[in-house]
Amino acid sequence: MGKITGFMEFQRQNESYLPAESRVKNYHEFVQALSDEQAKTEGARCMDCGIPFCNNGCPVNNIIPDWNDLVFRGNYQAALDTLHSTNNFPEFTGRICPAPCEAACTLGLIRDPVGIKSIEHFIVDKGWENGWITPQPATSKTGKKVAVVGSGPAGMAAAQQLARAGHSVTVFEKNDRVGGLMRYGIPDFKMEKSHIDRRVEQMQAEGVEFRTGVFIGQDFPANITNWSKQTISPAELDQSFDAVILSGGAESPRDLPVPGRELQGVHFAMEFLAPQNKVDAGDSFDNQIKATGKHVIVIGGGDTGSDCVGTSNRHGAASVAQFELMPQPPEQENKPLVWPYWPTKLRTSSSHEEGCDRDWSVATKRLEGKDGKVTKLIAARVEWKDGKMQEVPNSEFEMQADLVFLAMGFVSPVAQVLDAFGVEKDARGNAKATTDGEACYQTSNAKVFAAGDMRRGQSLVVWAIREGRQCARAVDEFLMGSSVLPR
Repeated sequence: MGKITGFMEFQRQNESYLPAESRVKNYHEFVQALSDEQAKTEGARCMDCGIPFCNNGCPVNNIIPDWNDLVFRGNYQAALDTLHSTNNFPEFTGRICPAPCEAACTLGLIRDPVGIKSIEHFIVDKGWENGWITPQPATSKTGKKVAVVGSGPAGMAAAQQLARAGHSVTVFEKNDRVGGLMRYGIPDFKMEKSHIDRRVEQMQAEGVEFRTGVFIGQDFPANITNWSKQTISPAELDQSFDAVILSGGAESPRDLPVPGRELQGVHFAMEFLAPQNKVDAGDSFDNQIKATGKHVIVIGGGDTGSDCVGTSNRHGAASVAQFELMPQPPEQENKPLVWPYWPTKLRTSSSHEEGCDRDWSVATKRLEGKDGKVTKLIAARVEWKDGKMQEVPNSEFEMQADLVFLAMGFVSPVAQVLDAFGVEKDARGNAKATTDGEACYQTSNAKVFAAGDMRRGQSLVVWAIREGRQCARAVDEFLMGSSVLPR
């Protein structure tokens, strides 16, 4: 490393946020990226640790020490090339990845870990600012055609890799814009969608065709948002393409089967988040769910729940509460016990800091209402003994609720897509495909591959990018007998 003692000399350089009182007035990003000097200092904190556990902690296996050192030396373009060698879209992960690489950082055992995510954010933004990120079209074409079903991070990564290998790639997306759950699941204040748009422009210049408003399957599922204008059967894809990649997101939400679930004002999280993103994009949306002046309860303590909190605050909710079934995690993990793995600890998001009452070990018993609309939530305290949940006696309580958002995760991808292709599913309802051996990412239909949420279930954007890249290599090998694409 360029500054061998930097980790002992410098404190962690953190990205800053705009004040909460100003950022809740709009849906723009509010994270202030590192300055050149801050990025250089943070890059200097990367240790010469011998075994860079951060590389394995990162699902795409970013070559983190190398670009940390290059940033320290001010060689930003080489840092960008190194970053892009493993990650097609670092501006996505530099904004919305939870940074498992930092949990695996060796320095994190004794001090604050290196701010890997903030350096990644810095590098890729520097690349866009300086015009270093340009299309990389293939020098020759193979004559092979690949259909990619789903334009989220897995589909985008697979499409870009295959186009650069010389294949003709068409990406099908059921929604009206490209990006999948990144586009309509992640609020703009966490990642503005201009980042997706300019990658789409780059990919189009590389030869990728995007067809939006197209659902691949038979009948469009009624339980998810539908903006499709056209339905194409798998048989039509089979006739027109040499291989198909299923890369849709996990969009079947976990429900809450309690009395009162049918009341007006009780919604899945995506029924709230997706329309807001459309409005932010300049579209009109009839009957948009608004939290303005209302008492909001979010059930589910994960990222989707946090997004509901942040969006409710921007609507001007009267109050926002968030419940989690599991016990409150410790504020600090036991590092010697869990390192270099992802730890369980209390995580407070920027949305929580904007205003939210959080509570743990809470189970919803029923919802009550008036004139068909929800007015209150009845809950109880629970405790966990021998791995089983038990209600705490005499712990029942109620809270006023005008809106209740169910953000308890997603159970599987859209079943209608997998059923239409006739591929075998695993016990969780995902496409059954291994990541090992000669037939990796290949489903029970030899011509059909699966990657991202479609194969592994609900997961992170960074895992989707990894699987999209690896699936692209598998498809390239299937079509050509060998591949020069990286894993």
